[in-house]
Amino acid sequence: MSWGFLRDLLSGVNKYSTGIGRIWVAVVFIFRLLIYIAAAENIWKYEHDEFECNIKQPGCENVCFDHFFPISHIRLWALQLIMVSTPSLLVVFHVAYRENREKHHNQKLYKSPGEIDGGLLCTYLISLILKTGFEIVFLVLFYKLYNGFKVPRLVKCDIRPCPNTVDCYISKPTEKMIFICFLVATSCLCIVLNLSELSYLIFKYSIKCYLKRYIKKHQ
Repeated sequence: MSWGFLRDLLSGVNKYSTGIGRIWVAVVFIFRLLIYIAAAENIWKYEHDEFECNIKQPGCENVCFDHFFPISHIRLWALQLIMVSTPSLLVVFHVAYRENREKHHNQKLYKSPGEIDGGLLCTYLISLILKTGFEIVFLVLFYKLYNGFKVPRLVKCDIRPCPNTVDCYISKPTEKMIFICFLVATSCLCIVLNLSELSYLIFKYSIKCYLKRYIKKHQ
């Protein structure tokens, strides 16, 4: 899979982000996207071929693998990366809309098209809420689909066409569990960063509005 579009998106968002937002971009790019491309993708590459059961009944291994792994960890991780990065497009599109509006009217309508205020502030806050929501949804999904964040060495399967309860062995369970723990930790860190940025912006602009009203009142 080519991740160039996501890299370009994160680079574009970085220009319009606050300090906390830039930390979020760095965490997503370095500790999630690069780790995924450089290491995690290869660990899960042959997970189906390396999944073995102690019986050679035709179809048994396939059915058991599908039961315990309805969707691959790595594909769900990729989907999570895409979904948590996509809301940032709202900010990019809003800035592009401001720039096009200035060109159309051939005059300066904003102090800076990328300055977070007015409508762009609302768009930015919505993008933060969506990113946080997606992070939480995917963490819950990971937990529910795989009964926790642990990767067992052995699973027992009694689904047809298996003739009885069979033992199935998962390849590289320790290595996979380390990466899943890393995934969960970086996901939690991104949630904290998003909530911190959300609180910071709301507090900053609440103070700004209060001061404007105060100054107007006492003029």
